[in-house]
Amino acid sequence: MPGDHRLAPQDERVVAFCRERHLATLTTLRADGTPHVVPVGVTFDTATGLARVITDGASRKARHVAAAGPQGAPVAVCHLDGRRWLTFEGRAVVCSDRPAVAEAERRYAERYRTPRTNPSRVVIEISVTRLLGNL
Repeated sequence: MPGDHRLAPQDERVVAFCRERHLATLTTLRADGTPHVVPVGVTFDTATGLARVITDGASRKARHVAAAGPQGAPVAVCHLDGRRWLTFEGRAVVCSDRPAVAEAERRYAERYRTPRTNPSRVVIEISVTRLLGNL
C-alpha cells in the first residue's frame, strides 16, 4: 500500500541497516506524559524482536521505563541516515540481571565499540511490536 512504511524484522534491509553503525534517539514518557528524547546506541535481535539500549540505572530514561512497572513502558527508537530511517516501537522494561546486561554489552560492542566499565549499568529491553522505516 502506498505510504505504508511497515517492515518485517527479518527483512534483509532491516538486518543490514542494524549491522551498520547508526546512533538513534530513544523516546520515553515523563510522568506528566511529555516526551523525553535522548541519543542512544541500540542493537536489534531480528530473531527475537528484542531491541536493547545500555544505560546507567540512575539515568532518566531508565527511571521513566522502570516507573511503568512490569507491564513495560511504551517507547520508540528512531535511527536516521539521510533519507533512510528505521523506527522501533514497543514496550520496554529495565533489566539489571548481570547475564542480560553482559549480552547487551556484547551486542553493543559488535555494533559500536566496547562500552566503558559501569557497575550500575542496566539494559532497557524493548519488545518491538512495530517496525517502521524507509530503507
